[in-house]
Amino acid sequence: MRLEEIIGNADAVKSLESMVSSGRIPHAMMLYENDGCGALKIAMAFLDAIFNHDHKVSAMIHPDVHYVYPVAIGSKVNEKQENLLAGLFLPYWRELMVRNPYSLENEVSSAFGIEGKQAVINVAEAREILDKIFLSSLEGGWKAIVVYLPEKMNPSSANALLKVVEEPPEKTIFIMITHAPEKVIQTISSRCQAMRILPYSKDEIVNILTSEFGKGQAEAVQAADVAGGSVGEALHFLSDREDYQEQLGIFKELMTALAARDLLGALACGDRAAAMASREKQKAFCKFAGECLRKIFLFQQRLPGLSAYSEDERQFFSALAERSKKNFPRQALACFDRAQMLLDRNVNQKIIFCDVVDRLYGIF
Repeated sequence: MRLEEIIGNADAVKSLESMVSSGRIPHAMMLYENDGCGALKIAMAFLDAIFNHDHKVSAMIHPDVHYVYPVAIGSKVNEKQENLLAGLFLPYWRELMVRNPYSLENEVSSAFGIEGKQAVINVAEAREILDKIFLSSLEGGWKAIVVYLPEKMNPSSANALLKVVEEPPEKTIFIMITHAPEKVIQTISSRCQAMRILPYSKDEIVNILTSEFGKGQAEAVQAADVAGGSVGEALHFLSDREDYQEQLGIFKELMTALAARDLLGALACGDRAAAMASREKQKAFCKFAGECLRKIFLFQQRLPGLSAYSEDERQFFSALAERSKKNFPRQALACFDRAQMLLDRNVNQKIIFCDVVDRLYGIF
């Protein structure tokens, strides 16, 4: 994939093309995207240009391009914690991302066999990067470190990388892809040139689904309507309707129970969320609920056209916007954000979702 072939994000692509043509390539960049919005694809197209369109870059087999991502012990890799490195998962990473560079966080976890585990970028990984980065490039050109989700670095690994991110060897670039820039350790993010990768329009998603993934026009339009600007979400919707329907069903029943002041019904919905198969699915539900709350807010502001809905969803969110308080979406979003944080900290799921329901009941 070349930069000129990228669909959408014209300003970002133009900036990257300018960097390549001028030779003024930053030593460290941080691309901020919503989950599934193609930052990895754009990063690989940028590296393709830097490495003079070497096909090994697109195939993710170039010896001078290294990948770092959060990992944990799981069903596919069972190693001592202190020896757990991203390289052990490289075949699974390459297979997934070559097939679908828009993959969602929970799809990466599933590919690695670490659903429900607390994945991190540990200090052993930082030392591995330091060992690699000061070696001569095997093909005599650039070296690149692509860091997926730097917000999952623990303090020890971040501190180990500070100096080299600030002053890497000549012709070396760090590209970090984050979904939560506010969670990236400040000393790392401040050393990177930031670039926002915007969500896609509905037309852009339809174009990507039909041209890159061979989807039919009708199903592509349907997926774009519910994707919220994320190609990854659109593909997930088309490939696994069960997850989407489960999330939407729990959210609808929860909101209906809150509107009816039915605390027991709402608690039952909390139990359903707590019974989801893994913490990754629970965190995905919290993110999904956040997107739904955004839609409620847009209806309250009389701006429904700024988001995507099927016709059934439009009726539901419109009615809910009328029945809930004006500050409900904002306060409810804080509840689900807190739930995600507690899930990351391995707090008991039943306690988390019982607390969420209790808070929502008080603010609806």
